[in-house]
Amino acid sequence: MNHNGVPLPDFMIIGAMKCATSTLHDQLAQQAGIHMSTPKEPNFFSNDEIYKNGIGWYSGLFRPESGLLQGESSTHYTKLPTYPHTLTRMREHGLEKTKFIYVIREPVSRLVSQYIHEWSQGLLKEDINTAIKTFPILVEYSRYHYQYQAYLQHFDPSQILVVFYERLVDQPQEELEKICRFLGYPNRPTWNFELEAQNVSAKRIRKFPLYSLIVESRPLAFIRRTFIPQQLRDAVKDRLVMKSRPQLNEDSLRYLNSIFDDDLRQLGEALGIPLTMDSYREIAGRPLAA
Repeated sequence: MNHNGVPLPDFMIIGAMKCATSTLHDQLAQQAGIHMSTPKEPNFFSNDEIYKNGIGWYSGLFRPESGLLQGESSTHYTKLPTYPHTLTRMREHGLEKTKFIYVIREPVSRLVSQYIHEWSQGLLKEDINTAIKTFPILVEYSRYHYQYQAYLQHFDPSQILVVFYERLVDQPQEELEKICRFLGYPNRPTWNFELEAQNVSAKRIRKFPLYSLIVESRPLAFIRRTFIPQQLRDAVKDRLVMKSRPQLNEDSLRYLNSIFDDDLRQLGEALGIPLTMDSYREIAGRPLAA
């Protein structure tokens, strides 16, 4: 989409954090006639330090030729209250006709995955049952109606497609076709099963000061492998790995269910479906009309 001669995206994947947005981005990039930005997550409209680069920098991520569907995938665009200026900036730069793909996931499962991510980045040290109270964005990013209704203040509901992560995993071809119909893509897309899922890790290694220098530096990696015994390296690594998935206790689950149940009910009312914490998994297995 060109605005005053400036190429801008026709659509954005605004999926919640830890909801397979990287995988969907890569799958759409495989389709002829669709161009996806590099980097995948420019976070231009959300992050102040990136926004300072100017609209010229952002438009440079897209191609000037007509006939292409062009998109980007920034999870920061559904991270209220962390980034409060995202939507007003979109409107200011002429994105009033942009379409949005909002991928959501069972709220508690998404929260736990985010906790693991934040822990591995060294941003969280406390137990998950403490973190849900002291690190409130774990909860806020799973409040999908809270994020969704902010878009409705700036865009028409017809411009937003809600996609369930669970269905994208279980029925990827069908969901890709639905997404492409929503985007107005004229061809039948094909899900490439040979592409590896992105951002999937069986083990999370906690980062620490000088992590990049010590772990990711090739010269130091060679020294480490050559001069430090394997047994000692394994012992150090074992202390940095999250050995099991964090467990929420009953009090925490009751607390989260009360928040998410109300939020899902409101989202369900907006979408015309009976969505609650109890019904989520059943609803997530059903296709939603594009």
